[in-house]
Amino acid sequence: MTHAPARLHRLELLLIATALLAILTSVFGLRLPHYLLKPGVMLITIVFVAVRAYSSGVLGRFDYYLMAALTASLAGDVFLMLPGNYFIPGLASFLIAHLFYIALFGQGVPWFASRLALLGTLGVGAAMYAWIWPGLTDPVLRIAVAAYVSVIALMVAQAIGRATQLRDPAAIAVALGAAVFMLSDSLIAVNRFVQALPLVSLWVLGTYYLAQFLIVHNAAPARPASTLV
Repeated sequence: MTHAPARLHRLELLLIATALLAILTSVFGLRLPHYLLKPGVMLITIVFVAVRAYSSGVLGRFDYYLMAALTASLAGDVFLMLPGNYFIPGLASFLIAHLFYIALFGQGVPWFASRLALLGTLGVGAAMYAWIWPGLTDPVLRIAVAAYVSVIALMVAQAIGRATQLRDPAAIAVALGAAVFMLSDSLIAVNRFVQALPLVSLWVLGTYYLAQFLIVHNAAPARPASTLV
């Protein structure tokens, strides 16, 4: 099994506090502090992952993939919060993040070990895409969103498959984080392409930060099969 996550690090407490402030500044429309706090959350998270890896004495492919996913998420955060239409660059950034997460969740375990999870996540993604289809009036946007929905569905399926293989609380928490990530993106899609949601910043950012925290706090390389207990 993977090692159990340690208690909260001081940097994790800082990122939780920063995330809460980022949510509040968004809900109350405090643009300037929000522009500082929102990217600050991911910056703190990247530093935390680097410090944790350095402290363990091992900085391997797993940590590089995780930091790459967080860096791409940081880029997506910046694109989506800026005034103007940067939705496509933001979407592309998060698509890259999910590709790194897929690579991360594939370390040491089979690809898409749970066929039921794969069918389920792709089915949910297809249903969501069908729901928002009338709002996708731009052909380029239709292709971009279709690609994104497919990739995030695969990311969640891989995380769930990983949990079925490792069968420990940390891997289950990572899979839950991946599923919450998909929920957060679904809320963005509904709000943008179907109908405006009340307090959308609260729900979108709340689920997004919860997803990233569950993944980052609990993610750990799978041990070789001979050491599994």
